[in-house]
Amino acid sequence: MKELTFSLRCLLLMVPSESDSMVVKRKDMSGFEREGSRRKKKKKQGGTPRPACSWVHFSREFIKEYSASHPESSGLKVATKAASDAWKVMTSEEKSKYTIRAREVWNDYLSTAPAREPKPRKQANLVTRCSPGRLVNVLKHFTEEQKEAVKSMGFGSLLDLKCRTLRRSLCLWLLERFNTIRRNLEICGERIPLHPHDVELVMGLPASGKEVVNSGPDDLVAELRLKYNASNRGISVRFLEERLGQPEAGDDFKRAFLLYVLGTLLCPTARLDVSPSFLHLLTDMDSIHEYNWAKFLLDRLVREVSRYRQGKQRAVGGCLLFLQLFYYESVAIGGTCEPGPIVVPCVSLWTEEAISEREKQEKELGGYGSGEVICKEKGLGLGPFDRDHSDVHPLREVAARANRGTLVRHDETLDNVPFAYKNENTPPMRTDNYTYKNPLDYTNTNPHDNRSMYTTSQSSACACPLQTLLNCNFTGLFQELSDHFSSKHWDSGRRFQYNSPLPISLGMDETFLVLQAEEDGVLFLVNKGTENIGHTVVVTCIGPSNSNERFLYCLVSERGTSSLKLKSYTQTLPGRVEGTPSDFLLVPFGYLNSSGELNLEVCIWHPSDLGEV
Repeated sequence: MKELTFSLRCLLLMVPSESDSMVVKRKDMSGFEREGSRRKKKKKQGGTPRPACSWVHFSREFIKEYSASHPESSGLKVATKAASDAWKVMTSEEKSKYTIRAREVWNDYLSTAPAREPKPRKQANLVTRCSPGRLVNVLKHFTEEQKEAVKSMGFGSLLDLKCRTLRRSLCLWLLERFNTIRRNLEICGERIPLHPHDVELVMGLPASGKEVVNSGPDDLVAELRLKYNASNRGISVRFLEERLGQPEAGDDFKRAFLLYVLGTLLCPTARLDVSPSFLHLLTDMDSIHEYNWAKFLLDRLVREVSRYRQGKQRAVGGCLLFLQLFYYESVAIGGTCEPGPIVVPCVSLWTEEAISEREKQEKELGGYGSGEVICKEKGLGLGPFDRDHSDVHPLREVAARANRGTLVRHDETLDNVPFAYKNENTPPMRTDNYTYKNPLDYTNTNPHDNRSMYTTSQSSACACPLQTLLNCNFTGLFQELSDHFSSKHWDSGRRFQYNSPLPISLGMDETFLVLQAEEDGVLFLVNKGTENIGHTVVVTCIGPSNSNERFLYCLVSERGTSSLKLKSYTQTLPGRVEGTPSDFLLVPFGYLNSSGELNLEVCIWHPSDLGEV
């Protein structure tokens, strides 16, 4: 009775005039028609209406009473306005009646309503300038003289290219699983590292030789820019196709082919035209076959994918065809997973029919990633460390047995033989193919099953290795240092995994690099020193000096067909210490690239895994 009296009091304050009622009535009639059409549309769509809130329950009751007490004012808008004003002046106790009713209806709805099916997510479109089909269309018109010219540059394997289209859904799937920091593919429950040797096996490009440098003074390529109509946007693909359509097979043909194959297949950028930076490669056409094109392809792929993820470009650059074929060769699906005969390069095997059949099998098994990784059996995903202990034959040996003369290259003749030293009392040991190894004593290993080392209190404090570089004065226990580096200096080092090779580079002015293990946060230092004939490189572990934990590590430096390797155990130090250690790898200055960088591959084994090494 009290609530009814309150409602009537509100109504008496809101009685409209007769003229206002007629105007509102006409407007409300059209509003009713629109509301009815929306309800019919919703009913046709089969949607389930959501339960009403407490305000709706009150307004329905209020409007019904209001219409009965004011027959001269039947407009819905006026009644709704009166209900709104009445709701605003009500207390929480007066509203609780409707709040409880709305909650009961909502609970019934949740218990009886069917689960809503999520809307399918639209797959993002892949924009890329990697066009194998375009290259195939050009290659099929080459004369025998032009094919020989292509082989003389070291790109003869591309003449066997039969794949015309990219499987964009697969490329998108692989890009989501491509770790550009560690340079591996995280697929099928495993992490498969990518190396230039994999590019050599898949694409047939040389994985040894001189560093590819596509930069330099603009005046050196001024004439070439005019010759190939290079603008700020690039070099027209159609212009290069016209050049390649001519029958000549001299240097002009070689230049046009090199630009075309780099810009459309091997190292495309986000633009439609070919990057003018490649013009610097055309200044010395006689040495084109001496470059490490496999490493250049992989480096550009990593860079382009990183730029795409950072939002710096809309299209994905780099050779996505390599990723696609690498997946086909690395993962077996259906039936037996035993690898078949190795054919080098793999690009010659994958025709459009073979790829269509493979995609059909992938779909039948439930999608990508349903197979078994067999890359190691086929020689893929193996770094220099693994290849030394595997039965996989080098590319040139396989090519020689298969009588594929286009892939055989001459070994370099070295005037000065490089040496790697164990210590000052142990003479270097020369082996074949210019690799120097030293005997290791495995009797002093200290294996542990627990990988979380130094988690308990230690007497020795550890200092941040970036004290001098970044003026960081942090000092604490090992675990505190690990957490400090992860949070404060996460962008100043490299994260790595045990037992997995990691390619690193040390610039001309860089004297050390910090590595942090992903599994337990242990910090390592790759220290670079300078001697009269080269650089010394050693790996140390940051930890309490009284610790007996020792990590086996391996360093490899390559130049052409020669390589230097050192296997040793880390010395545990509480921070970065100056001086020359007893064990180090001496890398001559001739091993540096044209920018003065020292490129290495480092692999660190945890003591608990030394039995597997």
